[in-house]
Amino acid sequence: MTTHRFGVRLAVAFLAATFAAPCALAQQSDAPQKPGKMIRAGDVLSGELGVMKVRDTKNRGKRVATYQITSEPRRLPPPNGLCNLETGPETFQLIPTNDAQAAQLKSLSGKAISVKVDEIACAKDAGEMSEAIVTKWSVVAK
Repeated sequence: MTTHRFGVRLAVAFLAATFAAPCALAQQSDAPQKPGKMIRAGDVLSGELGVMKVRDTKNRGKRVATYQITSEPRRLPPPNGLCNLETGPETFQLIPTNDAQAAQLKSLSGKAISVKVDEIACAKDAGEMSEAIVTKWSVVAK
């Protein structure tokens, strides 16, 4: 018994295998990335501010905004180290501590910003959407 469009499926599989092999070789030949530079309290972290709506497990599943900066890889100070990553975290979740900080982040959503980092740690808890969590921070005017 033969299936319909067997030749088409065979051709697609052949093309996929043909193009996948050079891509895999190109990825293997890339030089290993070096860990990012160390970030310490008082350093400035720059990148684009993104916002996501997630369900808050502590507040009966209410949707809350979560803000994160995507930046160059940065190493964290000990004991956190590299957050179990080869180059260090690239996404940093900003935790607003009051309504004023939340309103400030809401107005800057989608823009390139810089924040002064006062306290940072690796993500550990469920619901943390980034590789590292910045718990104390302030926006730096450009």
